[in-house]
Amino acid sequence: MNEVLLRSITPRVLGILVRRGADFAAAEDAVQDALVEAVRVWPADPPRDPKGWLVSVAWRRFLDSTRADAARRRREGLVDEEPAPGPASAVDDTLQLYFLCAHPSLTPSSAVALTLRAVGGLTTRQIAQAYLVPEATMAQRISRAKRTVSGVRFDQPGDVATVLRVLYLVFNEGYSGDVDLAAEAIRLTRQLAAAIEHPEVAGLLALMLLHHARHAARTAPDGSLVPLAEQDRGRWDTELIAEGVGILQAALARDRLGEFQAQAAIAALHADAPTAEETDWVQIVEWYDELARLTDSPVVRLNRAVAIGEADGPRAGLAALAALDDSSPSSSSRGCPMPRHTAVAAYLHERDGDLATAARLYAEAARKAPNLAERDHLNRQAARLNTRRCP
Repeated sequence: MNEVLLRSITPRVLGILVRRGADFAAAEDAVQDALVEAVRVWPADPPRDPKGWLVSVAWRRFLDSTRADAARRRREGLVDEEPAPGPASAVDDTLQLYFLCAHPSLTPSSAVALTLRAVGGLTTRQIAQAYLVPEATMAQRISRAKRTVSGVRFDQPGDVATVLRVLYLVFNEGYSGDVDLAAEAIRLTRQLAAAIEHPEVAGLLALMLLHHARHAARTAPDGSLVPLAEQDRGRWDTELIAEGVGILQAALARDRLGEFQAQAAIAALHADAPTAEETDWVQIVEWYDELARLTDSPVVRLNRAVAIGEADGPRAGLAALAALDDSSPSSSSRGCPMPRHTAVAAYLHERDGDLATAARLYAEAARKAPNLAERDHLNRQAARLNTRRCP
């Protein structure tokens, strides 16, 4: 049984059923029944046209279900649409399926789960393990999402920006359970890039590749985080970097700049530096300026403060951070710190030689860390500075 083949054609089979009139939830159930039947039948009798076989079996399962349903009379006209034997339609509805799974009516967590289930082909168990929740909880989340989009017409235009945000959420989950979500997000984004010509799709793919190229160098053998400046750049994947840069350059040449292209440009400048000391921070600041104009995001301005601190010195970075405090309702001075704000302040104070303040802020940032790896890293930074201050 070729699992890769099944995962690649399942979204197309699901898309065909929805386009023919099946509501999303019923179509997804029918496709799953067909996959179970394929596991039973294919090892002894593999079909010549796997997609056509799955379409035929799934459609019959859907019809069987609708006949037994209380709404049979309303749907009985669908019986006439049963596909004739032969190859399945070459029309690929995968792009519409992306739009459906990222529908604005869904919460971000539901959109991510539904995308992984319907487009990615992952099992409910795999998704639950990846997000560290019970399988029953994830099953309920996916069922609610399917019910939510069941009434959405398949021919309605989709929002590419929403799809990209969902895919980036998947990518940022990284790796947990038995599924590498970063690699899965790259696979799905490659698939989307093949289906649609859009510079921001290319920008997101480039960004993912450039970040994923550093994956092996991000953690030490003991599992602790390794900051970008301290990573062994010899462990970076140069093939992924070259591919990401090539995709980015082609996207930028279309002169339709978007936030993912700008983020990818920053990642490319980091990847291009042979050492941390040779990083072109001046150009990175310029890209953050572009990104801030595109998004007006406090997180972008926070990262810009770090870049300014590297380009123009830590006091300039602290001044940029203070300006962010004055303008953002998410600043730490207002009791609702944005992610990494305190850690950035600690780093800049350390660069400025104020070790006491830096140590205190590192410890404070550790208490706010969103995960164990970051908390341990920040606690080590605080301990390192306290040791330097009190030999």
